[in-house]
Amino acid sequence: MNQTITTKEIAIAILNYNGEQFLRRFLPSVIQFSNHAEIIVIDNASTDESVICIEQSFPSVKLIKLNENFGFCGGYNKGIKYIDKPWIVLLNSDVEVTKDWLLPLVNQINLDTKLAALQPKILSQQHKNKFDYAGASGGFIDVLGYPFCRGRVLETIEEDKGQYNFPINCFWASGACLLIRKELYENAGGLDEDFFAHMEEIDLCWRLQRMGYHVAVQPQSTVYHVGGGTLSKINPSKTYLNFRNGLELLVKNLSRWELFFILPIRIILDWLAAFKFIVSNQANHSLAILQAHIDFCKRLKRTIKKRKNNKSNYLLLSKRKPFSIVFAYYLLGKKTFTSFN
Repeated sequence: MNQTITTKEIAIAILNYNGEQFLRRFLPSVIQFSNHAEIIVIDNASTDESVICIEQSFPSVKLIKLNENFGFCGGYNKGIKYIDKPWIVLLNSDVEVTKDWLLPLVNQINLDTKLAALQPKILSQQHKNKFDYAGASGGFIDVLGYPFCRGRVLETIEEDKGQYNFPINCFWASGACLLIRKELYENAGGLDEDFFAHMEEIDLCWRLQRMGYHVAVQPQSTVYHVGGGTLSKINPSKTYLNFRNGLELLVKNLSRWELFFILPIRIILDWLAAFKFIVSNQANHSLAILQAHIDFCKRLKRTIKKRKNNKSNYLLLSKRKPFSIVFAYYLLGKKTFTSFN
């Protein structure tokens, strides 16, 4: 692979579905600050004025129009086939970029031939002194497969005080702003369309690492993410996708002996979460967990088949954090990333 690249070899792919308001609000910053990268909007058959908005207000932006809504995963998989750049940024439509945001990312990938995917520091667009829930300053998972970030552990989001301003290898990079090699994206099979949305980038990053590559965060680049633009955290559909996809993530990627021990624990913890929702008068979220488990069982045979299609048996126990964040968070009171070190 040619490792010396410039921003001209990057395509910024923004997946859109009925996001006209986000396009008008944030696309100007992408156009202004993206240093000669190609900017592309993949439209997932929007029914609002998104397409007209792009064609009339942003003529420099390339538009790829899909004939139906394929979800986050399917939309990117189908849209990326029409992109001919060697590196692609998967960028949410509700992300505000900053001046020269691409340059630290380009410098980072030019230093490392084994780097497959990279994210910037992602802060909250509403509270710009705090990290964003989805990615913060690099994503990790614990021994049970629960995701967390430098800057966000479960529901605790830290203020950005520069404490995580150094680049490191991480376990997953956020799909809100993900720079990835197109060749490796395709070789790994792209985003799993059965996930539809939520946790799909964790699954992709896991597969890339199974192939022998690694993932990193470069916090010298900063973007701001609105979050919840598709599904808010109070929507039971988000609960459903997170719990269903969380179990499928483990079945696809854990070794057989790990799965034997970890999957039953996760199922028990899921039902504890369902009970907690009931106690909190959020029975609709408990029902979402029930439906997630039912559909997980219905799709189990297909999910197991995907294990056989993985490119490698490369195990990553050493790359997962050797503790349970659920136990540490609720029983030991550890609320920040640094408290685990």
